[in-house]
Amino acid sequence: MTGRHRPACRVLVATDAAALGAAAAAFVADRLRDTVARRGRAQVMFATGTSQLAFLDALTGEVAVPWPAVVGFQMDEYVGLAADHPASFRRYLTEHLLDRCPIGRVETIAGDAPDPEAECDRYAAVLAAHPLDLCIAGIGENGHLAFNDPHVADFEDPRSVKVVDLDETSRRQQVGEGHFPDLAAVPTHAITVTIPVLRSARHLVVVVGERRKRAPLTAALTGPVTTRCPASILQDSPQATVFCDRDAAAALPADLAEPVS
Repeated sequence: MTGRHRPACRVLVATDAAALGAAAAAFVADRLRDTVARRGRAQVMFATGTSQLAFLDALTGEVAVPWPAVVGFQMDEYVGLAADHPASFRRYLTEHLLDRCPIGRVETIAGDAPDPEAECDRYAAVLAAHPLDLCIAGIGENGHLAFNDPHVADFEDPRSVKVVDLDETSRRQQVGEGHFPDLAAVPTHAITVTIPVLRSARHLVVVVGERRKRAPLTAALTGPVTTRCPASILQDSPQATVFCDRDAAAALPADLAEPVS
């Protein structure tokens, strides 16, 4: 990247989705084992969505993790959705994590709480009492991290958890991934952990795959650091490791990324 700013994060490229998931899972499992050996427990926040499926499959089935000593945390949830709704992220975590491994426990966000602002305050207190050792994130089609869409993202956000209105790109992504039948069915608001909390983790692991993530990944790693692409803050995050596949990484400069070993 001669003559260009080199991001502080590390970028690793795998051949395909399966290799991407396996590499990220091996990396996370190693850090979980190390953290549990040093501290007796590990506190990790999990992203949800289609982009995380291969990673979670590998993490819960292919690598050794001291699960009983792991406490998991939810990253975001739709306002108004019950835990058993097919698109609820609480249901996602149950199906792809809780039902697959003996994790100690998972702290969740009640999107259907009668007072969403009070739920933000409650969950913020939970996070304050449990500093994150790891945070596993993805990047949205609009460059968001968690549900910090460009119009609500704040790199210095004073809140750790907040209610946000979702932009149309974000909502259309949920339809495109098959979580909702049409745009009208997608909730307009969500509760999300903010960017400073994501970056507070000792290790920030970002899992990004597929051709549709090529533009936001390229903007995040080669464009200006701006809330117009919230994931661009990864450029200033030396604790971050970005795992991507060839489809997502195709437009990145050749000297920015390294192949998964």
